[in-house]
Amino acid sequence: MNADDIIKSVRDLPSLPAVVNELLATMQQDDIDTHALAAKITLDQALTAKTLRLANSSFYGMPAKVTTIQQAVSVLGFHAIRTLVTACSVTASFAPVPGSEFDFPSFWRHAIGSAVCARVLAPHVRVNPDTAFTAGLLHDLGTLVLATRFPDDYRRVIAHRRQHDCPAAPAQMAVFGIDHASVGSALARHWKFPEAIQAAVADHHRPAETGPATLSTVIYAANILAHALDLSGQEDDQVPPLPLAAWQSLGLGDAAWAAVFAECEQLFETMCQMLTP
Repeated sequence: MNADDIIKSVRDLPSLPAVVNELLATMQQDDIDTHALAAKITLDQALTAKTLRLANSSFYGMPAKVTTIQQAVSVLGFHAIRTLVTACSVTASFAPVPGSEFDFPSFWRHAIGSAVCARVLAPHVRVNPDTAFTAGLLHDLGTLVLATRFPDDYRRVIAHRRQHDCPAAPAQMAVFGIDHASVGSALARHWKFPEAIQAAVADHHRPAETGPATLSTVIYAANILAHALDLSGQEDDQVPPLPLAAWQSLGLGDAAWAAVFAECEQLFETMCQMLTP
């Protein structure tokens, strides 16, 4: 087992549904036929049902019930619907492994918590909140690849973490010779996510040292914030340090941070109920 074998296993993973690939392609386009894409989403009944549940959740606070994808596009906007459809497809792509020691519920709680934190932080630094939500949801998917494709080896990762009281990444490096950030960015490439999202997944443990905040900065901070707010519910969760330069690049004052914390905690449980597989 080596890093090349693991990256090859990512390429063997199923692609996302065709309509999701079309939606991802629209992140790079200006002229979008939203009616045609809404019609294609509607052809997938399970995807439509889950998207409409999300659109009607308190997360979006619609004044009236949304009953069709086209109506959802009209009232929420195409970008929000693209995020919801992508999120539904991603969370449906990995099933828990029977007998696995890996804590799937905590994993998804942290992923969704990071997505919510990213969405709340994004407008403060002029990053698209829907793109931030998608990147936040994806940022740890490399861990899910390792845990579901190599469950026996991942037991050694869990044992290494217990023995050395360390975060996941160094334990994964010790066992696999590669960590979840590298595997996750390979998956983001395989699924044809935009390059900015690929970079954010690859760099969510490596903050930029200087310059204004980017999507990668937001995901880096959102991951730490989700750990700090204990959104995964794991007893042994560890909070990574937030370097001063990354904190300053976000440019939020004390009152703004307090509002961010409150909004994240308020929206998190609602989104968890909607998205947890």
